[in-house]
Amino acid sequence: MLKKKWLMRLSGALLAAIGLTANAGEALRLQKVSDRVYAVVGPFGNRTPENLGNNSTSGFVVTDEGVVLVDPGGTYRGAAAIDALVKQVTDKPVMVVINSGGQDHRWLGNGYFKERGARIIASEAAVQDQRARTQDQLFMLGNLVGVEALEGTEPVYADEVFENTKGFTLGGVTFELRRVGPAHTPGDTLVWLPRKRIVFTGDVVFVSRMLGVLPHSSSRGWIEAFDTMAALEPAVVIPGHGPPTSLTEARKDTRDYLTFLRDSVEAFMESGGDITDIGTLDQSRFAYLVDYEILKGRNAQQVYQEMEWE
Repeated sequence: MLKKKWLMRLSGALLAAIGLTANAGEALRLQKVSDRVYAVVGPFGNRTPENLGNNSTSGFVVTDEGVVLVDPGGTYRGAAAIDALVKQVTDKPVMVVINSGGQDHRWLGNGYFKERGARIIASEAAVQDQRARTQDQLFMLGNLVGVEALEGTEPVYADEVFENTKGFTLGGVTFELRRVGPAHTPGDTLVWLPRKRIVFTGDVVFVSRMLGVLPHSSSRGWIEAFDTMAALEPAVVIPGHGPPTSLTEARKDTRDYLTFLRDSVEAFMESGGDITDIGTLDQSRFAYLVDYEILKGRNAQQVYQEMEWE
């Protein structure tokens, strides 16, 4: 089966270099962040049959009583791929799954872990967003990953919801959940480990890849969400896309881009620029980011439409 195939591809040299890796055509990289805290770093680019919809970063914490997983992947089989990596670290089960937002890779793997007894936690706003976009997301995934990769994927929503904040302790580890959306999505949520000073940001932070401003995003709210995260002064930031990083790098690739984009669009609008010409906006300062050519024009157009109504 796929799980066995991934495990057979593991090599001792790679384990020593980066921890553990499971391949499904395109690699999920398991990176140890600190004692018992891991990031599962998915590939850049779109969802594909090879990555099973896992084109984002998730992660987990091993406690004395079980594992807490932040984001279960984009499909049932994608969740199984993540679980295979968890099992390379510990034989403890995944006890809690946190959905950090409403994007497909933040929640559509819930069913796999729910079947195995995990509690699912998300903000009310995230669940509302998930419900509103379920059919669109499943349709998109069907087109991108195909029927085989989508097999077993069913919408399973959180059975524990909260409005703004929620805290819990498992196996001696304290978790603080803080909804900071609307940002990339309305229910974007930080998962903060205060004792370790590590934050899982979900889609509040993109590193090395250009973020996407979507119709359900709020670029202004996104900056505020980032500032809420930064005020925690985390030692390590585990982003929603890209590898674990520092607050400085997170700011450069996310907040600096958002503020630049809003300032540039505002100046463009004040000069009388029309939305039909927004694609001429010079964003080359951020050309180093993956997906720059694909997303720069869409982002500018979306921010233009957003700022028209502010």
